[in-house]
Amino acid sequence: MKKTPNFLLCLLILIATILVGCQPNASNGEDKVKPVNASSKSAHPLANKKIALIMQQNLGTFSAQYIEGVKEQVASFGGTTTVFTSEGDLAKMASNIDAAVNQGFDGILIDHGTKEALNQGVEKAIENEIPVVAFDAGVDVKGVPVLEQGDQKMAEMTLNKLKEDSNGKANIVKIWVAGFAPMERRQIAYKEFLTDNPDIKEVAAFGAATQNTALDTQAQMEAILKQYPNEGDITAVWAAWDEFAKGAVRAIEQAGRTDIKVYSIDMSDEDLQMMQKEKSPWVASAAVDPTDIGRIQVRYLYQKINGESPSDQVVLEPVFVDTEKLPNTNVTTNELHEYIKGWGASDQGYTDALKELENQ
Repeated sequence: MKKTPNFLLCLLILIATILVGCQPNASNGEDKVKPVNASSKSAHPLANKKIALIMQQNLGTFSAQYIEGVKEQVASFGGTTTVFTSEGDLAKMASNIDAAVNQGFDGILIDHGTKEALNQGVEKAIENEIPVVAFDAGVDVKGVPVLEQGDQKMAEMTLNKLKEDSNGKANIVKIWVAGFAPMERRQIAYKEFLTDNPDIKEVAAFGAATQNTALDTQAQMEAILKQYPNEGDITAVWAAWDEFAKGAVRAIEQAGRTDIKVYSIDMSDEDLQMMQKEKSPWVASAAVDPTDIGRIQVRYLYQKINGESPSDQVVLEPVFVDTEKLPNTNVTTNELHEYIKGWGASDQGYTDALKELENQ
């Protein structure tokens, strides 16, 4: 048999050595995997959640600040937020809930809406083990917390101030719209107020929620002012929503009517700026900090995600903002707590588990 030359044998040994060196190191027959870094190993079980925020309407600075609060709190818990807006269309809102369920979100936040439109979708979410928490919505499903702002109390606060300023005798214009759960609750207090104060009379009422609510309200208020052109014809405007108040205030200012005062519900930075203008007709409002509302709603949703069982009804404590309490320099809602007791920075909804999550 012919012998293999020495150089050829050496070459074969060299190739075999190289091939062995290129094989992956193995343990128990499996390739070794790089160790997971310590931070992901210790990730909190509530971290990295995907949250859907489904809104009936996204209008004005109140909504903007509310969304800001939601996103801020979710981010502090290590999650992400996707906002679904419905342009006031309840059918689209119901469709958005279905979409959030089908896309497998970890939790759903709802802003406004009626039970007729939303209950079925919310029930579907619960069946799919997706927790839901609503704000100012007519949702009526067991196990779904609904936050409200103490709407009747806010109405009473502003109406009582109107009564005080007018010595119990006034002609008022009401700006209000049906079909929204908080508006319906505010209307209850309004009706009771008129019954208890027969010398305070409603001379006109209107209101519609549109994509340009403040502008449309302004046009309607201008028409009302032409109907009642004399001093004393209208003593005050009671606006059940700050978007209504904005339109009314602009109409009154443009008409040069210094005899009419405006009382409202809800508060935003834009509202506060208008209230602080010299000789502004907008003298008072009752509200909960919209940024805080968003934060608190998120906390209750994370309680649900964590397997806890908060109450199905959560009432937020409103604050009365009187322009007489504000300083001469302009302030924003972030600074309002320095002048108005109880404003902002609420700890409502926090639990030890959520504080631990936020710290991580």
